[in-house]
Amino acid sequence: MTSIEPLSDEQLVELAKGGDDGAFPELVKRYSRRILRVARNITNNDEDAEDVLQESFMKAYTHLDGFQGNSKFYTWLVRIAMNEALMKLRKRKTGRVVSLDEELDTGEDTMMREIAVWEGNPEDRYSQDELREILDKTISSLPEGFRTVFMLRDVEELSTEETAETLGLSIPAVKSRLLRARLQLREKLTRLFKRKGEDAFAYL
Repeated sequence: MTSIEPLSDEQLVELAKGGDDGAFPELVKRYSRRILRVARNITNNDEDAEDVLQESFMKAYTHLDGFQGNSKFYTWLVRIAMNEALMKLRKRKTGRVVSLDEELDTGEDTMMREIAVWEGNPEDRYSQDELREILDKTISSLPEGFRTVFMLRDVEELSTEETAETLGLSIPAVKSRLLRARLQLREKLTRLFKRKGEDAFAYL
């Protein structure tokens, strides 16, 4: 039996479409942690994130024949997960439809025009795991529309075009939200550390 681990996503998808029982589980293995991270940061709820993870892969498997390869498999999978996560939010917010196109409070009135930086090195006080936990919690506190763009663009490293396609936004809207997400994140981290000096993003 030939090992399937070195195969590309595209090859695994074709094998899965052809009935190979080991191909899709390999895709699940490759991307389950990343999809769970996306789901957790969107829903801010571990139980909902686990549900989103399972439902996303189930839906991807069910509709695998409909995947034409016009985008990367992971981009397609993220789009499914985003839809599932947003549906969770809609159910949670009774009577209120969640939309990524709705007007959001950007915090511009209170946003620092010049972002303060911290004295010293944050690594002098925190381990890498502690810094990662702090960053994850701070990302989760961003407004929903900014958080989703930041997660896809800066954390999951989708391109601007892929992020726009995934969220149904224009490219200028993605760029605008990403900029504001980064500024708000730096402000929140600055307030958290209450120090001046190095840029946090050099260490996270």
